[in-house]
Amino acid sequence: MHAIQVSRFGGPEVLEYVDVPDPEPAGGLEVLDVTAAGVNYADTHAAENSYLSEQTLPFIPGAEVAGTLPDGQRVCGFTAVGGGGYAEKALVSREAVFPIPDNVSDAEALSLLVQGLTAWHLLRTSARMVPGESVVVHAAAGGVGSLVVPLARLWGAGRIIAVASTEEKRAQAVERGADVAIDAGAEDLKGAIRAANGGERVDIVLEMVGGRTTDASLAVLAPFGRLVVYGMASREAATPIPPTSLMVGSHSVVGFWLVDCMRVDPVGMVIQPLRDLVSLVASGQLRPLPGPEYPLAEARRAHEDLRARRTSGKVILVP
Repeated sequence: MHAIQVSRFGGPEVLEYVDVPDPEPAGGLEVLDVTAAGVNYADTHAAENSYLSEQTLPFIPGAEVAGTLPDGQRVCGFTAVGGGGYAEKALVSREAVFPIPDNVSDAEALSLLVQGLTAWHLLRTSARMVPGESVVVHAAAGGVGSLVVPLARLWGAGRIIAVASTEEKRAQAVERGADVAIDAGAEDLKGAIRAANGGERVDIVLEMVGGRTTDASLAVLAPFGRLVVYGMASREAATPIPPTSLMVGSHSVVGFWLVDCMRVDPVGMVIQPLRDLVSLVASGQLRPLPGPEYPLAEARRAHEDLRARRTSGKVILVP
């Protein structure tokens, strides 16, 4: 079969389109014929071995796939070995996949896995948003952000402030439910966020950029405000935070990594929220933002575009 393999660490240039042996079913695992593979920002970190979990060479990236099982059932879910999704076939466990409703596309289903579950937990588990609270969403047109905005609106957020890098992305965020959208490149990002909230500080900031964006986000928190960090797309570290500095204002800085949900409680923190998300999409209450589709052989271009912020919504590879 054809697959994308990483044999040396680095940027998008290390993604190689190669022929590899088909995976063999074993230990209760089944071979899925992949019709679409999800691309996540974490995949770009995995390729350069800068992610939270260390990679072993060689490997096939991609943790989420949609396709058909040997019995013909159309499903979507996580790969069985934490990778292997960028391929024509992948190993999956029945416990880690769900049937795709007829009125839900592969891309919509894939958007609910890493990105949908992350959006769900950022608001429910980490930020513990309550109705009426103000929410700042960085990268608001990205895979996670484009789901956070409508979920926050659906669950009763107060003022939703989207942050995005282009005028088109800011318009998308407003169309999806944000009250206002501001430029991620604003020279005074802290001032821009507060101005967008009527001069007031904010209750919740969801942040995955790093560097100056993290610094500005912490600086705009209201009393008992929460900054939830779930990525570092810029590859830039933020200013170290002395723990005692959080006391004035009673601020919280919370980290989130979806893998921990899978380790701690795969039923309560993965399967049940996923059922909730699938139900919302099937009923029309939640509409994932479609993103670009790339042929499997062009995975390198997909990573280049993702890292350059040229994409919106769910990015997928199609074998």
